[in-house]
Amino acid sequence: MPDSAGLEAPADIVVLGKIVGPYGLRGAVKIHPFADDPLVWARLPCWWVGQEGSAPEQWRPTQVQRCKVQGALLIAELECLHDRNASETAKGMLVGVPRAALPPAAKDEYYWADLIGLDVMNTHDQSLGQVSGLIETSANAVLRVVDGDGKERLLPFVAVVVLDVDLPARCIRVDWEADW
Repeated sequence: MPDSAGLEAPADIVVLGKIVGPYGLRGAVKIHPFADDPLVWARLPCWWVGQEGSAPEQWRPTQVQRCKVQGALLIAELECLHDRNASETAKGMLVGVPRAALPPAAKDEYYWADLIGLDVMNTHDQSLGQVSGLIETSANAVLRVVDGDGKERLLPFVAVVVLDVDLPARCIRVDWEADW
C-alpha cells in the first residue's frame, strides 16, 4: 500500500475496524466497525491500514474518499484501493487512527484499545486475570479475560457485571466469581 500521505507511522494507533471484504467493482470495502458510533471516525480524512499484530511502522496512511454506514457495516472507498482486485487483497486488514485524532470518549464509554491489558478484579478482591481482547456480539461486547494459568473467562461487558472501569488504576471491577 502506498504511503500516499507522506506521514510517519504513529506508535499509538487505535484499531477501529476490520476490512471484511470488497464492495462493488470500484475498490470499495466493507468494514466491520469496533465502535458504537462509526460515523464519528468515518469523518476523519485519513486512516491507517495494517495487518493484525504488525508493528506500527508497517501501517500505512490512506485518504478516505467516501464512507457511509450500511446496516452494521461501513462501506468505504480508500485511496490505496483502486479496484476490486485491490479491495479483495485487503480482506482481514485493520483500519485505525492515531489516538490524538480521536475525540475523547464520553462518560462511561471506552475505546477497546484502552481496556486491553487492564487487571480484572471481582468484588472479593480476587484477580480474574487481564483483558486480552474483546468480542463483539449482537447483544453486547464480551471481555476476554485470561489469568496467569492461561484460563480464559468470557465476561459480558454490561453494567450488572462490570461495576467500575478505572483507567488510571488500570483495573476493572466486576461482579463475577472466580469459579464461574
